[in-house]
Amino acid sequence: MVASRSLEHRRSGRAGRRLVPAGLLGLAVLVLSGCSPEENLRFGWPRGITTQSEQMLDLWIASTIAALVVGVAVWGLIFWCVVRYRKRGDELPAQTRYNLPIEIVYTIVPFLIIAVLFYYTAIVESAVTKESKNPDVTVEVVAFKWNWQFVYPEAKTADERPVTTVGTSDQIPVLVIPKDQNVRFTETSNDVIHSFWVPEILFKRDVFPGGIPNSFEIRPTKTGAFVGRCAELCGTYHANMNFEMRVVSQADYARYLDARQSGMSNPDALRAIGQEPFATTTHPFDTRRNTRQAS
Repeated sequence: MVASRSLEHRRSGRAGRRLVPAGLLGLAVLVLSGCSPEENLRFGWPRGITTQSEQMLDLWIASTIAALVVGVAVWGLIFWCVVRYRKRGDELPAQTRYNLPIEIVYTIVPFLIIAVLFYYTAIVESAVTKESKNPDVTVEVVAFKWNWQFVYPEAKTADERPVTTVGTSDQIPVLVIPKDQNVRFTETSNDVIHSFWVPEILFKRDVFPGGIPNSFEIRPTKTGAFVGRCAELCGTYHANMNFEMRVVSQADYARYLDARQSGMSNPDALRAIGQEPFATTTHPFDTRRNTRQAS
């Protein structure tokens, strides 16, 4: 009777062990089937529109694969120990206090993994923040409560003033830049700390007051309209401090600057190159404060 029960227990145990991998495989298929192969390989990383964002994607994929390899190795060792050293009776197994080879391995291997990740992170960070000696386009960004001003210092109007786009409470400012060119943003603030952020470039840079410039460069690879925001809490209407970055072809960008230099407004110049004259990714917010009526 006892022997039959023991045999039945071993059979059920083997069946259970077969079901675990099958269940994990089924779960993986179910999860991965909801995404395209391209999305699966991105491991949740958002889509970028610059060459810099693609470099960050490569680092993210490599880091994720390394983490998965380490995770699988750790899980495998845990399950192996659970099976190999499971309790088989009342007798205690041999106790080992020191194992120098294992201690050396689990000290050196994590250090090497961290060193490699740090090395490639430093390389990508340097590439993302690198600025060229002579950028193709320079845009001066001026932040203020609670809007944006974009100045093209190299494009002058008839009165020798640089082309400027300023947002108002009724109009979202549209920043126009060309595709496949190095665009440098030089930022300053008129009041408090703000932060220039376009989610699709996967990068943001703080804007400091007091005449302290801050700068960075991007190289857009896709055309389109992308919402921009202030990413630093700057006061009452911080959440309403939006702008739109419009990436156009190099030919359209040249036509846009010519139109602005001839005296056209920003909406008219956008119309002239076949673009929507006003922001399409965000809209102005009513920032008027309601006066409380005395009861």
